[in-house]
Amino acid sequence: MAGENKLGISVLWKTEDWLAVWLGFLIIILILGGLTVTLPKFKWTTDGEFAQLAERKAPEVTAFALQATQKGEAGVATSAALLQAALAGKDRKAIGDAAKAMADAAKAAKDKDIKKKGGAIAKLLGDNAGALLPKVFAAANLTGSLTLMVGLLAVASLGIVLLGRNIGSFLVGFPVVFVLAWLAQFIAGNFTINDYGIEYVLWCLFLGLAVSNILGLPQWMRPAVQTEYYIKTGLVILGAGILFGEIVQAGMYAIVQALLVITVVWYFTFWLCKKLDIDDEFSAMLSSAVSICGVSAAIATSGAVRGDPKKLSYVTSVVLICAVPMMVLQPIIAKMTGMPDLVAGAWMGGTLDTSGSVVAAGALVSETAMKIGVIVKMGQNVFIGFAAFFLAVWWAYKESAHLPGGQKPSAMEIWDRFPKFVLGFMAASVLFSFFLPGDMVSATKSTLSGLRTWWFALAFTCIGLETRFSELASLGGGKPALAFLIGQGVNIIWTLVLAYLIFGGTLFPPPPM
Repeated sequence: MAGENKLGISVLWKTEDWLAVWLGFLIIILILGGLTVTLPKFKWTTDGEFAQLAERKAPEVTAFALQATQKGEAGVATSAALLQAALAGKDRKAIGDAAKAMADAAKAAKDKDIKKKGGAIAKLLGDNAGALLPKVFAAANLTGSLTLMVGLLAVASLGIVLLGRNIGSFLVGFPVVFVLAWLAQFIAGNFTINDYGIEYVLWCLFLGLAVSNILGLPQWMRPAVQTEYYIKTGLVILGAGILFGEIVQAGMYAIVQALLVITVVWYFTFWLCKKLDIDDEFSAMLSSAVSICGVSAAIATSGAVRGDPKKLSYVTSVVLICAVPMMVLQPIIAKMTGMPDLVAGAWMGGTLDTSGSVVAAGALVSETAMKIGVIVKMGQNVFIGFAAFFLAVWWAYKESAHLPGGQKPSAMEIWDRFPKFVLGFMAASVLFSFFLPGDMVSATKSTLSGLRTWWFALAFTCIGLETRFSELASLGGGKPALAFLIGQGVNIIWTLVLAYLIFGGTLFPPPPM
């Protein structure tokens, strides 16, 4: 029988999956209880970048001022005119002050379009006017970063001790992993890089890869490279952000598309992997990564089938590297073909593998595309738990078929295989969707999202740190990467067809957004 039964009740504090649940909920409970966490700020815009942004936005502000005048919003029109003058003067601080004044005026506007548009323009200019590089390296921000590192180290160390791992080496190596994750978020915080949508997860991966493949991973750092431990904890916290009420904003459209995408693309990719003589374990992880939601789904699948960590590292690396061209090209294709915003959002939400990349790509098309994309992505995230359960059941039956007598697996064997951190993910989602007051959910959303980002940043950095290109090349002789690329190609085409059928008004009326 599997290891959990041998551990008895101690399984609750001696296995990584259960500890991820307890640590994730410890963090959630502390935040719900009022713990204040000051998250480091990484947004920075150089003077040259801000000058280009101001020049680009000047005609839009002029047009907006005229629109506000025509709609009788005198206060907004006056503040927009002052912002025009500040933009003409090219003084960064003056532009920031004028943008703040326009934001306040827009809040008081009666016209909804003026309120929304004015707020968006003012926020973009105001935020970037104040996004100075010295602020990132200010004493307060660095002190906040150090405090956060100590807090994350304390929480992570608790689990390391309970797991019986080398706490001394973990304490030495963790700060280095943290610093690499910090640098990755610093790079991603730059205006131009952020504008291109190259998000922090990719920089975490790239910096980790640079260390492991150029310098080599030192032995003393290895105990702190705990990819699955970090990402499982982050996934439990992610559950707090998967709110069923938000998904319902697009009716059942997102769920219908997600179900059809996952079913068709998963089975196609798995079939393709088998044709290429890729083993079942590798095939399952690749299929889940392509069809559900990239790295998170691959981690859950690996837990259900007890996958090889090297294979999981391979899959996550391929997913993240392929995300870059997709994130850039899909918005361009959507614009060039005149794709409706709803369709574009549903297409990108169903194919891009992280919520961050969906937001970045969707924003390049329109706000509507971004909103629909996020809702569709959340619809897919909901299926992580269900997919993990069905894979655990299927894998248990598949392996039992090879045993003498072919006896069916017991319920305990299936339970033993099920990745327990998925239970934490689902419990957090249910808690925040149905049991907590809306104002409490809203008040804690930003902090929990920021902490989740940090656990993911640590995990993606570790993926790079434990990935060596020479080892990847030896896994499957390139066949897994080929299967992923073909599966992703089918995913892109099939999801586009479904986006037109479901969100384009062909089968159902388009959802009101």
